[in-house]
Amino acid sequence: MLVHASHETVQAGWPSAVVCIGTFDGVHLGHAAVIGRCIELARSRDLPAIVATFDRHPAATLAPERAPLSLATLGDNLSAFAGLGVDLALIEPFTQAFSELSAQAFLDEVLVARLKASVVVIGHDFAFGKGRQGTTEWLSERIETHVEPPFEVDGSRVSSSDIRRAIVGGEVEKAARLLGRSYRLGGLVVGGQKLGRTLGYPTANLALSEGLAVPSDGVYAGHAQTPYGEYRTAIGVGMRPTVQGTNRTIEAFLIDYKGESLYGRPVSLDFERRLRDELRFDSLEELQAQMALDVELARG
Repeated sequence: MLVHASHETVQAGWPSAVVCIGTFDGVHLGHAAVIGRCIELARSRDLPAIVATFDRHPAATLAPERAPLSLATLGDNLSAFAGLGVDLALIEPFTQAFSELSAQAFLDEVLVARLKASVVVIGHDFAFGKGRQGTTEWLSERIETHVEPPFEVDGSRVSSSDIRRAIVGGEVEKAARLLGRSYRLGGLVVGGQKLGRTLGYPTANLALSEGLAVPSDGVYAGHAQTPYGEYRTAIGVGMRPTVQGTNRTIEAFLIDYKGESLYGRPVSLDFERRLRDELRFDSLEELQAQMALDVELARG
């Protein structure tokens, strides 16, 4: 069972540990390779495997205007860590004060003093501390360090930036290849116009945490995870031009769902493939006919 904490609350009762450090937004295949190496080393030495990460992307503090969209919530990342087999996740609030901490201070005060790190695992391009002083070379001179090489898919290095570009471009199948799973968005179901119910296709309108990457406007096939089970799903993202929508929405029609109302309940949507662009129809009848086609394709 994964335990997570801030470094102020950690009182290590273990003699030493293997620690991997990173932002790990979305926990894609490259991240999983780094974390997997940490776990492998920890198991071989009968030590805990610990992830040291942050509560936000560093850019959200250092340059908010350039902060990237997130690929997952912190809770989603913690679930992914647990699924990989991590024993403890240290969640460091990336405040302005923390950004001023030197690499040596972070190594001494957090990794060694608090976590009892005897081994550190990082990705090839990761650096930490003020001015990114804590490079792979710098760290290797001070503690046993294992550097995981770039992880490639289709001949290209996997990166969070490429995954974000794929998602906002609607290339959810490419994003899935780089993530190692379908891209998932989770949120609470809130009330909408209830037009889908009128057309025979009642949809769940999802309210998301701010700052998450959302696939470009269009219709997608996927799965919905609900408190009542998993369902094939047709997902619509966009402005709903046929009904003069005024705000961007994410709506999901859960195929064959006969359960209770989902209002106020958490639902997660897995985007598996793009079916079409968002279109404006001349009548509700045309929209209804297209929705029927979308549902059959999504059912596939």
